[in-house]
Amino acid sequence: MKLYSQLIFPHLLEWIMSRPGMMQLRYKLLADIHGKVLEIGFGTGLNLLAYPSKDLELTTLDVNPAMQTRAQKRVKHFPLPVQHHTLDGASLPFADAQFDAVVSTWTLCSIPRVDEALLEMYRVIKPGGRLYFVEHGLDPKPGIARWQHRLTPLQKRIGDGCHLNREPLKLIQQAGFHLERHEHTRVHDLPRLGHFMSLGTAIKPA
Repeated sequence: MKLYSQLIFPHLLEWIMSRPGMMQLRYKLLADIHGKVLEIGFGTGLNLLAYPSKDLELTTLDVNPAMQTRAQKRVKHFPLPVQHHTLDGASLPFADAQFDAVVSTWTLCSIPRVDEALLEMYRVIKPGGRLYFVEHGLDPKPGIARWQHRLTPLQKRIGDGCHLNREPLKLIQQAGFHLERHEHTRVHDLPRLGHFMSLGTAIKPA
């Protein structure tokens, strides 16, 4: 599985995550973000296409070093400096209350210790700062949800740890964040098992 994760999965991820429906959600989520920002799960750097080009100090991380080849090409063309780290989001080497915002786009589905990772995100955000998120998750339609539960063990293997059946809003609130705004949508150029999305922001109370 290590060879798959390093050699095949980055190309598969790029193909899926660059679909028009996914890109539209990136632009919608990140249009007004500013300040000192940490992105968890940088992947191949697709969010760089959606970030504002001013008033932004960006730090990124991803656990899979094979993602960096594609990501660095985008970093070179981004108008602002990007500090990148290859590490696990469940243990962050940053001081408390260091960032104005943390970004998680389709990342909470695949972090093995997702509860710990969210607590770390909470820790490094300043009081009053925001978590910006867009995540797929458990579908409210019972028929689809049943298949998500059944196929998650297989999805974890082909999706490099991705779960079809996590509930991102519950996970975010359990970490202590207060939902500020959120919406649900469906990305119809994806398979039905993974096209139900939650998008929004959550605040770390002051």
